Amino acid sequence: MKPSEIAFGLIRIPADFLMTLLAFILAYRIRSISGFIPGLNLPFDVGSFPPLDEYIRFSVIAALFLVLLSALRRMYSLKSTFRISKEFKQIAASASIWLMGIIAYFFLIRTFPFSRLALIYTWVLAIVFITGGRLLLHFIQYLTYQAGIGKKPILFVGHSAITQRLAREFSKDISYKITGFIDAHAGEHEKTLHYLGTLENLAEIVQKHKIEEIIQTKSDLSHQQSADLLAFCREHHLSFSFVPDLMEIQQANIETETWSDIPVIKLKPTPLDGWGRVLKRIFDFVGALLGLIILSPILLITAIAIKLDSKGTIFFKFLDDGTRVKRVGERGKLFNFYKFRTMHPNTHNLRYTELAAKNTRDGSPLVKIKDDPRVTRVGRILRKTSIDELPQLINVLKGQMSLVGPRPHLPEEVAKYQKHHKFVLEIKPGITGLAQTSGRSDLNFEEEVRLDTYYIEHWSLWLDIVILFKTIGVLFKGYQE
Repeated sequence: MKPSEIAFGLIRIPADFLMTLLAFILAYRIRSISGFIPGLNLPFDVGSFPPLDEYIRFSVIAALFLVLLSALRRMYSLKSTFRISKEFKQIAASASIWLMGIIAYFFLIRTFPFSRLALIYTWVLAIVFITGGRLLLHFIQYLTYQAGIGKKPILFVGHSAITQRLAREFSKDISYKITGFIDAHAGEHEKTLHYLGTLENLAEIVQKHKIEEIIQTKSDLSHQQSADLLAFCREHHLSFSFVPDLMEIQQANIETETWSDIPVIKLKPTPLDGWGRVLKRIFDFVGALLGLIILSPILLITAIAIKLDSKGTIFFKFLDDGTRVKRVGERGKLFNFYKFRTMHPNTHNLRYTELAAKNTRDGSPLVKIKDDPRVTRVGRILRKTSIDELPQLINVLKGQMSLVGPRPHLPEEVAKYQKHHKFVLEIKPGITGLAQTSGRSDLNFEEEVRLDTYYIEHWSLWLDIVILFKTIGVLFKGYQE
């Protein structure tokens, strides 16, 4: 899911809240006008209304409850549909339930509302304003799509009547850009859907047209071709959907959509999409901020110890050639990496030259030097207790890493990854992770990838919490040893 799509989905929450608050304020103003409704001349008694600050306070609480009710009714899906008629029905239904809830509240406390007519005005205005706010957001999002911002280029694999029908349905959704299809040959419908090549040309087609989603409608692919296609999508972090009954794949994270009368199943690589991504980011930000505050004395003492023990910078920031230390992040993006220095300066590249024979992970992309002579006295303590990893909380705050996730690897390590290894780059790397708490550096690389893949496919906030607590136990055990 694109960041722009998430942003437009999230902004509906404060927009609904503000529109409801505006409805309360305008309802108060309308109620103060005697004879506003022709034939219904109800005098306005200022004394019957609470003070303005108390009225605003009630309005804020009531507006928050309407937003909460809307969330419980799943009105804040981050996927845009542009079906305003359906949204209007949902808004009207939620506002009606909300109004009945307010009336029931006043009934239970045996106190009449300050003005039942003002509540009716608020109910009507809330429906109108919230719908208007949604229309405005849809219009702004429509303009961004028209400008080519946020559109998702899709590619069909296969060409049939179903492909044509799906293409017509997707073309009605402005958030998609249909680039064409690939097949063994162009077929009789070449003029209505652009033929781009064959499955053998998939890599260059994806790169040339910047494809972000692949939809398989071809039913005669071999099992190996289907498996290779899924592996390709995982390697290049592409969304993958298929028409049911095309292949037998067991997957925990699936999402079914109906386009016209055709069911399309999307394989989601991780639950960390949409709201999962938002919740994890909030959890990471709060956790990293609290961690930096609570651990600040340890960070300060560590910095002093490093300076007293050996020459060089406090943080491991530069490689031997003076370039900035980088790690590979989400979907292969490089980022500046923060870590306490545990080695003597200008010794990083020795792992590939003089010390290569001591590599205990020979045969894998990773390098681990046994009895590493480059490590300082303080560095050995920092590595044993993993205190050297704590500055990565800064990376978490900046949104480059998560508290929990796959290990952040070096660019030269990732360059040696096989295709199935690259799936671990689907999400942000973490300070700790399932692999780190299941054997730390003693695991072989394939086992580490398997555990990281499991984490990505089965993520939950509770799993993050369990791994964080397990990390504390692992570190305490390591310190005792």
